[in-house]
This record gives sequence, C-alpha cells and structure tokens, in this order.
Amino acid sequence: MLCQALHRFGHKLVSRRPLEKEVYEFKLGRRLSTLDLVALGVGRTVGVGVYFLANEVAGNQAGPSIVICLLVAGFTSLLAGLCYAEFSARVPHSGSAYLYTYVTVGELWAFITGWNLILSLVADAFIVIQAWTLTFDNLTGNRISETLQENISQHIPQIFAHNLGYFVVVFLLLLTEFQFVAFHGFFRVFEVVTLIKLLVLSFVIISGFMKGDLHNWKLTEEDYIQARLNDTSRLGPLGSGGFVPFGLEGILHGSATCFYAFIGFSIIVTRVKESHNPQHSIPMGIVVSLLICVLVYFGVSAVLTLMVPYYQLQPGSTLPVAFLHIGWAPAYYVVTFAILFSILVNTYWSFMFPIRWVIYMMAEDGLLFPVLARMEIGTYISIVSTVIFIIILAIMVFFFELTDLVDLRSVGTLASYSLVAFCVLIVRYQPERRKKENEEELQEENGRKELEVQEETAPAEKLTLRRLFFPGSPTPTPLSGRIVHVCSSLLALLLILLCLVLAHWPGLLSGDPVSITVVVLLLVVITGITGVIWRQPQSCPPLPFKIPAVPLLPLLSIFLNVCLMMQMSAITWARLGVWMLIGFTIYFSYGILKSLFS
Repeated sequence: MLCQALHRFGHKLVSRRPLEKEVYEFKLGRRLSTLDLVALGVGRTVGVGVYFLANEVAGNQAGPSIVICLLVAGFTSLLAGLCYAEFSARVPHSGSAYLYTYVTVGELWAFITGWNLILSLVADAFIVIQAWTLTFDNLTGNRISETLQENISQHIPQIFAHNLGYFVVVFLLLLTEFQFVAFHGFFRVFEVVTLIKLLVLSFVIISGFMKGDLHNWKLTEEDYIQARLNDTSRLGPLGSGGFVPFGLEGILHGSATCFYAFIGFSIIVTRVKESHNPQHSIPMGIVVSLLICVLVYFGVSAVLTLMVPYYQLQPGSTLPVAFLHIGWAPAYYVVTFAILFSILVNTYWSFMFPIRWVIYMMAEDGLLFPVLARMEIGTYISIVSTVIFIIILAIMVFFFELTDLVDLRSVGTLASYSLVAFCVLIVRYQPERRKKENEEELQEENGRKELEVQEETAPAEKLTLRRLFFPGSPTPTPLSGRIVHVCSSLLALLLILLCLVLAHWPGLLSGDPVSITVVVLLLVVITGITGVIWRQPQSCPPLPFKIPAVPLLPLLSIFLNVCLMMQMSAITWARLGVWMLIGFTIYFSYGILKSLFS
C-alpha cells in the first residue's frame, strides 16, 4: 500500500499537460505581423533598465566594463530566446515558461516555474514604480523628496514620509489600469511609443559618441586625486582604474545585474494565436528583438561611461543626467520627458498584462485557487485584482530596495529560463507523443487485454553500455528518451556543482591544484554525459525553427544562467527561499489535489 501511494504521489508530480488541451487566449482584436511582434519585444525589453540600470552597474560594480557585462547578459538572453523560439514553433499555443515546462517535464516543475514568474513580475512592477519616481524627482531637482522629508515627516511616521512618493505613483498606475480596461486600441499607441523610444535612444547614442571622452575608459589614481577623491586605493571603492576597475568579479556581478535589462522578450510567445504564420513569425520576432536590444543597450552603456567618469555616476541617478554633465540641459529635459511618457505607456504591457495571464493559466489548470481564474471575466473582477496587486506592491515598498528587487527579479527569471532550456533538451530526444484522442480510440478497438498481449510479446529494450553510444535506431525510442532524461538531469546537477565551485572556491584563480583538479574532473564527466546525449536519435518533426547545435547550446544556456544566479547575494537567495516555501505550501496543500492533469 505504501509503495502504491508513493507511486501515485510521484505520478502526480511528473504528470504532463496534454498538448491538445485548449489554452486561454487574450485577444487584441487584430492580427500581428512579424514587425508587430518585434515592436512588442523591443518595447517590452528596452524599458526601465535602459534608464537607470547602466548608472547603477557602472558606478558600483563594473565601471566602463559594463559593456562587457551587457554583452554577456545579452548572449545569455539570446540563448534563452532561441529555446523559447523552438518551443513556440513546437507548441501551437500562446505560451510561457510555465506552459512549456508543463507539457515537457511535469506538474511540479511547471508550478515552480509559474510561481517564479509571478515573483518576477511583481518585482518588476515595483522596479517600474521606483524608476518612474526617481525620474520625476530628478526632473524637479529632488525637491519632491526633500519637501516630503522636511514637511510631511513631522506629522506621519518617517517610513511613510520616505516612501510616500511611491504610493502616489501606485495610485497613478491604478488610474492608468482603469483607463486601459476599455482601451482596445492601445497596441498601436504602444508601437508608436516604442518607435519614439528608439529614436530618443539613438539620439543619446549619437550625441554621446560626439561628446564622449575616451580617457574616461583609461582613468588612473591620478585622475581620482585631481577630482579630490581621497579614499582611493587599488582595492578601494573606486576600483583599480582603467577599463575594468573592479576586475573579473565586478564583471560577473555586473552581468548578473544587467540580465534584468533583457527580460521581456518572452511576452512575444503569448501572442501565438494573433500572429500571421506564428511558427515563423514568433521565433523571428524573438531573435530580432533581442538583437536590437543588445545593440541599444551596448550603445547606451558605452556612451554613458564615455560622457561621465564612472565614479561620478551616483546611485539613484538616471540616464539623462549625463547631458547635464556635458552642459546639454535641453537634451536632459527632452530625454527625461520621453522616459516618463514611455514608462507610463509601458506600464500595462510591462506587468499588468503578463501577471494576469500567468495567474489565470495556473488557476485554470487547478494549481492555484479558482477565484484567481475569474479576474479576466469582467471589469469588476479586473479592477478588484488590480487593487489587490497594488496593495501587495505598497507592502513591498517597506521591505525592498531597488537593487534588491532587480536581483530578485533576475534570479527568478534565470531559474525559469534554465528550465525552458532543460525542456528543449528533453523534448528534442523524445518519441512523438500521440494525441490523446487516438490513444482512446486504439484502446476501444483493441481492448486492454489485447494491448497487454502486444506489450508482452514485443521485444523489450535492454540498456547496455553499447546502446548508450550506438542506439541502433534512427528515431527516438522510449529507452533512448529515458536515457536522455536521466543524463540531462545529471548534467543539470553537475553544471550547478561546477558553477558553485567556480563562484565560491577562492583558490581557483590562485592556481590551487585541488580546485583545478575538481573543475577538470567535473568537465570530463560533463563532456562524457553530453556525448551520450549527442549519440541518441533526435525527433524529426517538420518545424520551421529549431535551435541549432543541440545539446551544446541548451547546456550552454543552462550553464550561463546558473553562473549568473551564483552571483546573487545570500539575502536574495533567502528571499527566494521564503517565496518558494509559500508556493510549496499552496501546491502540496491544494494544487496537487485539484490539478486537472494528475
């Protein structure tokens, strides 16, 4: 009895969502071309990050080498985008990491992915609010924050006075949400704002290269002394000077933070049903939008560190401040107003739309409470859900700083991207899944007894050492699929261990033979297991897009994602652990019992 109960419990954890199950679709009322999808991806990705993230990373973590950080983060996102692109061609539904994980590796991992997506989107909402407030406060010369501190703090507690500006913006976003409830032509406005945003950023890049000084990439201690910065030393708060003032560690930490800038392209895969030829336009939209974003972020970060010495970039400052440094005050106001307007217009597509969509899907599948699935039925339910969401945001104001939320947002998304890459690796080597209807018809025609006789008389596949490298079949079999599943799971664990050693073993860079031996052994084992996967037959459905170089690129994507996750602080992991504890409580007390597919 105990074995049967454990078997049923394990079966529930790995039960998969049928591909034929209809997925709820949000309707825009129009068909989207590839260009529309590119505009959607660029508008969603080039958002808040481009306005304040470069200042934070260049000033405190990487200096001018922020351009390297952005290239690393952009390449990591591009690999994740390729994995998303293959799934969008393979799964004919508006999707997300949650749906792709559910149809591939099962319910438990799908819940973890969806729960992390909710955390990421909630954190993103607070980041948008704080960025809007900082931009508006900088525009007024910090007078709003100073007035709040001097006058209002006498009558209300200090913590409320310090965060009152955020509450004002929260209610502005609430009003914006009410406006968008009946605004059906919003997508065209979104495209126009995206175009204006790219034009403004192009102006920033061109003017920055015109007014920039290459010497700002070659700063020395003498420059710090001339600037009357006395607390300088080779390992001090300003770094060692030059292009990489904070060393390799600064680049790694900066890359982990910069990853936030490239989050957003996944919204494209939620538009499958509304796009022309989605199996072609969705992958193309993802790849092209990410390439555009990489170019934009690279240009902006380069000109920022050329226009302003990195040690003068203060936390809380925004991109337009660079124009004040070179004496272009009119450009400062133009760019600032463009930022305020674009953030306000992007609010809905930045987090209100995606978070509703993920929560609705999980509630429809029975993993979350059914009342959450009703928030898209009518205007009243939509407004109530928005009010609840904003109350959560207001609570978060008291407990998190901006950089805390950026790291929390990044680590949750990196975990989701890693699972998508893992799913691509799994599904590429699995036998084709028959439709549920065909399986039921076959059972009705032949009966269960006949099927059992066929299974008994069919030759059973045996696992041998030779079969690991010479499968003997040009198409995937159940045995080869299980081999890939087990090997992929082992590789995921080994890659996590390798990243832990690389990130937290101090003797590695100093040439410690023990640490180097451990890394070499791990690489040898990883290479051998990868060879086993490579020798297995792949499924060959006619898809318009497949990620090339499988299994290498999905494994590289997982490795880079985990490496960036290892750069996060312990407090970030602790907060993620608390969030996952709440999620597991919901899942094991409700979701596993009410799931529609277990």
